[in-house]
Amino acid sequence: MGTTRQHPPGGLGREPDGTGTASVAPADRQWRTLSLRQATGIVPMARDFARQALHDWGWLPASGADRRAAAEDVLLVVSELVTNACLHADGPEELRIGCSPKMLRVEVVDGGAGQPAPRTPHRAGRPGGHGMFIVQRLCLDWGVTRTPDQPGKTVWAELAAPA
Repeated sequence: MGTTRQHPPGGLGREPDGTGTASVAPADRQWRTLSLRQATGIVPMARDFARQALHDWGWLPASGADRRAAAEDVLLVVSELVTNACLHADGPEELRIGCSPKMLRVEVVDGGAGQPAPRTPHRAGRPGGHGMFIVQRLCLDWGVTRTPDQPGKTVWAELAAPA
């Protein structure tokens, strides 16, 4: 399902400066943003931030196994995207989470030039290299957005809201 592809600015979600096309992002999407610049303990901080957002949006506490699994998937995707930015892009700058009735979108902004991709072939028995494979398996879609003539990128992933 997931693919890594270039999207024009405003093509998916809002842009880093808060703009974007209203026809693409659902009008009822609620956003939370966390600055990660010069922070310590980035991955646990990002997970705690995501957990609080899920609580505020009614995903947690989970009333059943499906809802609990959906929330755990979100927390895992946040961890993987933030960790990848730490390992491969000199650290994340910002975490954004947007929630609408049908889906949740996670965005991690970093200053790196690299292009994330699942390792191929995926070797489950080897340590490391599983982050984007996990994101690809858990998400409806994922990709990378770049702003022309600006360094860095936004790696995004979308997950279905629990039923």
